[in-house]
Amino acid sequence: MSEAPRDRAVTRVPHMGDAPVRVFVADDHPVYREGVARAVAERTGLELVGVAGDGREAMAGIRLLRPDVAVVDVRMAGLTGIEVVAAVTREGLPTRVLVLSALADDGLVYEAVVGGATGYLVKDADRESICDAVEAIARGEAVLAPVAQTALAHGLRAREGAARPAISPRERQVLLLTAEGLSGPEIGRRLHLSPATVKSHLQSAYDKLGVSDRAAAVATAIRMGLLE
Repeated sequence: MSEAPRDRAVTRVPHMGDAPVRVFVADDHPVYREGVARAVAERTGLELVGVAGDGREAMAGIRLLRPDVAVVDVRMAGLTGIEVVAAVTREGLPTRVLVLSALADDGLVYEAVVGGATGYLVKDADRESICDAVEAIARGEAVLAPVAQTALAHGLRAREGAARPAISPRERQVLLLTAEGLSGPEIGRRLHLSPATVKSHLQSAYDKLGVSDRAAAVATAIRMGLLE
């Protein structure tokens, strides 16, 4: 574990009155790490308890010091910021995590938030904004930069689409007509298909949707947005 803000983990005397928010900073870029650490150390109401230059040091420091908030870079050697978030969540540690990244990549934001991160900021945020986010996260609020909110929405939509079964156009047609109440022979006449072919398309749709009858197939397909 490195020193902070001069590259050594530190513990400071608590402020009088309300206990300060205890903060740990981890980033593999020395200049950026020192800047964030110094901003935290100088902010009234925040207490810098330690810093780290890679993910393994960060995780060791978080386990040892149990800070209220950890500010972690998304890309670090040893363990990435995403892996640190996952480990904190998995181990049930009391620390809330604010992830910092140079970019708000759809996949990274999604993985961070789903993994348990309470905040996600891009590195063009000024030091005051980072400290504001730390305080908000310590209060139990979630903090996402606007670009991170957009990236998260994109990530959610992409995964929702990936989770949908690959219903073929013909299977969709058969399900649509089934939803209208048509029987197998009626669907066959409408689509110029034999009853056996209609039955085959329905069975394939059942398999993909994980159901065993017409009513469940229609209900599931509507819920997944496949018949819109």
